[in-house]
Amino acid sequence: MAASVIKKGGGGGGRRRRHRRGGAQPMAEINVTPFVDVMLVLLIIFMVAAPLLTVGVPVELPKTAATALPSDNEEPLTVTVASDGTVTIMTTEVPRGELVGRLRAIAAERSDDRVYLRADGAVSYDSVAQVMGALNAGGFTSIGLVTDLGGPALDGGPQLAPAGTGN
Repeated sequence: MAASVIKKGGGGGGRRRRHRRGGAQPMAEINVTPFVDVMLVLLIIFMVAAPLLTVGVPVELPKTAATALPSDNEEPLTVTVASDGTVTIMTTEVPRGELVGRLRAIAAERSDDRVYLRADGAVSYDSVAQVMGALNAGGFTSIGLVTDLGGPALDGGPQLAPAGTGN
């Protein structure tokens, strides 16, 4: 870090100053500007990187007109049913035969009984209903179905065109 030098003596206009030994003293203040610059850069980096840290398996969610659910402090449990029928809890693929046992173990450790179910739009309703039954048998009574925005409102209003149709 650099230190500045402060000269003693008043600013006496046109008067001539006497030069004496020890007239200059080092400034004892810390320059915080570089610290603030580094902190702002780190803040921007974390703000950009935080949305990328969400956990999930890529699925094509169906579109609805529903609004988002409020979130709490505890990270929500997410169960995903992919288009090929595989079931994933957070990022761990689970065989369907072990699903209820794993969900019971998870439910015993969590204080919240809410779970979010993400299912690919190509998955049959029967398969989604079976996973919902397993969630209920595993101890989760509050199941939220995750969808994308922009689907039909079904209230007589204008319907939005599905993504990628070009209409």
